[in-house]
Amino acid sequence: MNRKKKINSILKAKQKKMNAKLHKSNKPRYISKAERAKLEAEEASSSNQESPIEQQSVTNEEENLD
Repeated sequence: MNRKKKINSILKAKQKKMNAKLHKSNKPRYISKAERAKLEAEEASSSNQESPIEQQSVTNEEENLD
């Protein structure tokens, strides 16, 4: 009986592992604190670069209105 139980438990474990590989998790990928800080810095720098262009277009529009 013990031999059958051991074989069945091994086979069940293998089947469980195979099923786990088929079903991927919906959990988002982990992003470290350093990576988050880096991404925030990049976003801040990109928004700073865009804002002067937007300010120029706004001033141009104001001049056209006058």
